[in-house]
Amino acid sequence: MCGIALVLSGGEVQERNPSLEELQSSLLRRGPDRLGLARVFLFRDGEVVIKTEVEGKEKKKGCDVELCLIGAELQLRGVNAISQPLISPSGNILIFNGEIFGGIEVPHEKNDAESLLYELESCCLGNEKRGKSVPDVLSSIRGPWALIYWQVKSRTLWYGRDAFGRRSLLVREPTSEDQRFIISSVAPPSSTNNLDGTNITCSWEEIPCGIYSLCLKEGTSIKEPLADEKVSKHEWTDQILIDLINWERKYSGPDLISSAATIPPLISDWIDLLTVSFDGESAPDRISAKSGLKELQQISPARRWRLVEIDASLSDLEWETDHVMSLIHPSKTYMDLNIGTALWLAAQGDGYVDGGICQLSESRSRYKYQSKSRVLLIGSGADEQCAGYGRYRTKFRLGGWDALKEEMRLDMQRIWKRNMGRDDRCISDCGKEARFPFLDEDVIKSLLELPLSEIADLDAPVGTGDKKILRQVAKLLGLSEAALLPKRAIQFGTRIARESNKRIFGSNRAANQASAGSVDIHLRAE
Repeated sequence: MCGIALVLSGGEVQERNPSLEELQSSLLRRGPDRLGLARVFLFRDGEVVIKTEVEGKEKKKGCDVELCLIGAELQLRGVNAISQPLISPSGNILIFNGEIFGGIEVPHEKNDAESLLYELESCCLGNEKRGKSVPDVLSSIRGPWALIYWQVKSRTLWYGRDAFGRRSLLVREPTSEDQRFIISSVAPPSSTNNLDGTNITCSWEEIPCGIYSLCLKEGTSIKEPLADEKVSKHEWTDQILIDLINWERKYSGPDLISSAATIPPLISDWIDLLTVSFDGESAPDRISAKSGLKELQQISPARRWRLVEIDASLSDLEWETDHVMSLIHPSKTYMDLNIGTALWLAAQGDGYVDGGICQLSESRSRYKYQSKSRVLLIGSGADEQCAGYGRYRTKFRLGGWDALKEEMRLDMQRIWKRNMGRDDRCISDCGKEARFPFLDEDVIKSLLELPLSEIADLDAPVGTGDKKILRQVAKLLGLSEAALLPKRAIQFGTRIARESNKRIFGSNRAANQASAGSVDIHLRAE
């Protein structure tokens, strides 16, 4: 996991919001191990100069275009520590945020970014027909990623994010007041909405999933907003990936195919289980967490489980609320804020452990604890692929299997915009990497190969037919109580939505009448 950013500007442009220092500070929260910076200066006569040292606001005199690439590293793979940006001997530059689980070989001693840069070095340039292209290489990656890549010989800037948007990447287009073109994993606080809707200094947008390029041909001079520069979007070239994006399944309704599930082993000796509550021991998620811990201890007594109880109160989260608002941007509803806050607190991992129920000691001593885990497993994608949302029942009742399939496909194809960027930014801000097992390419492929009737049975009661296949797997594993739990969103399970509704709208009833979950925060403030 890393924080990455690019600032593209004319040679004489002055910094505005965000400043380079603020951008670096925001990225460093995502990648606390190392921070690096490289500058590329482009001259009208075709000369290219690369400087790697951090030089504040100093410009290279006479250059027409400057690219400033920033990388903040959270080291998870590889024997030797690396610092991004990575610069190849030929002058290509890569900043990469992600994990490569397949498609490109990553030797044990190497880092993902190092292996990817090696593959990109062999890519053809421009209109060459021979060899692999940059889209070919990026389409082959299996795993979550976002990147920015400078290909020096073609003077082309490449950027993009994986097909399901599992890693955040935002863009801030040039304006008449600030002509810089900025791409970043996260928008710094000064350049996002305040909680009351004031001080809106610029607008950031989620970059849609895909691969993009911007050719900065010789003679390019950025004296005005980038209206004349053409950003090209490239098609994915891997057919398996294209099929997953299209989310086509051969079967919808009942069929004779049967399903089998395999569960990968957990590697770590210690597993931290994180539970956030805004209602002490009474929150549904806290009750479910303690019940789940008991079942896990029964089915795997040799493993050491640590339940971290994170208690929270909205009245104690004033700075944190403003901070999370900047992280969820450009999302801006109360639902986004509630979900983002719960995830941010979970990623902090700052709570208490009951030594008794965790079987860590004979006495029920409760002690302060902060999780040091650097990887968080998140269940995103399970509801979209296994019919977990309540509205799916309505679609099924009105239109049968075909209507259900189309609604699920719509959700899968927009999950990048509604969920993934927001969740990645809130978790990664704590120096943690979010991983989404249900959005692994092989998991998506396996679920699409099953008839929808094996995935869900929406004629059955709630808590039985929704996410049927996952409930069956839970039973096979011995998690009989967990297999019967109803679907409950994090904002309701932690009870942050109830507390937020009372604080902002006066009551849950008033919040429901106002459709609080979809209300824009700054509009409500007015």
